[in-house]
Amino acid sequence: MTRTALIIDCDPGVAAPDQLDIVAITTVAGNVDAAQTARNARIIRQIAGREDVPVYAGAQTPLVRPPIIASHFHGETGLGDLEIFEPAAGTAEGHAVTAIIAAVMSRPPGAVSIAVTGPMTNLALAMRLEPAIIARLAVVVVMGGARSEGGNITASAEYAAQVVFASGCKVVTFGMDATHQVVATPKRVATIAAIDTPSARTTHALLKFCERVQRRHAGGLAPPMHDPSPIAWLLAPDLFTAVPVDLQVETESALTLGHTAVEFRLADPAAATVHWVTKADAAGMFDLIFERLAR
Repeated sequence: MTRTALIIDCDPGVAAPDQLDIVAITTVAGNVDAAQTARNARIIRQIAGREDVPVYAGAQTPLVRPPIIASHFHGETGLGDLEIFEPAAGTAEGHAVTAIIAAVMSRPPGAVSIAVTGPMTNLALAMRLEPAIIARLAVVVVMGGARSEGGNITASAEYAAQVVFASGCKVVTFGMDATHQVVATPKRVATIAAIDTPSARTTHALLKFCERVQRRHAGGLAPPMHDPSPIAWLLAPDLFTAVPVDLQVETESALTLGHTAVEFRLADPAAATVHWVTKADAAGMFDLIFERLAR
């Protein structure tokens, strides 16, 4: 099986080693500040037993405005109730932006994909610093934006998102319209609780925290699986339906800053800027999660 070379640009995550050759984890200020996201990525990396994957710290602020920290939704540390410790392995030398450029430029065109689950500041800066990466990327899979669902409450870098969406590279976007179709019901959380692996125990602890936050802030019981969705697409794209759209991000209006305008009515398919995920097979995605956590 050919593995997809992958950079996870996040605030943070892990993935499947048999299908995804994770060449780097790059972190960005998002749910919490940049120092905490870099540490959190190293914590998750250690729990997953993947100290072989380098973690590069990245952008500390959005491109054109102050950061908005979402610790009220993710916990003061960004990892809910998870016990925080100083990981054994530190961050790699160098900045996330230069690490992205080096990984893409040192491999053949179409060899590297990027999964972005936090603000897109690192990738936008990399595209500006070395525009040649745009044509060499295989696909950029993004978690962010919304059409009918309420928007995400994060330190979203709206200008950076617009840079990426308008770049011309292949982008598959998971807005909240898609991620809200994949929710961690009590039955699904109980299934994860019964899996006795370090990754499953950590996932269960995070989901229990998310249940409480969802109840407090959104009035629901089952938290959506936002960040895992792009990784699931890379592993099993048949679980999702994506259609070409023209996606634009509002970068100037104080009233609608960060709004994602999704236009499905395209007179010319070439006018599409991204593929927008409209449907997700929740049962299939959780079967994938259960199987991966049990390994």
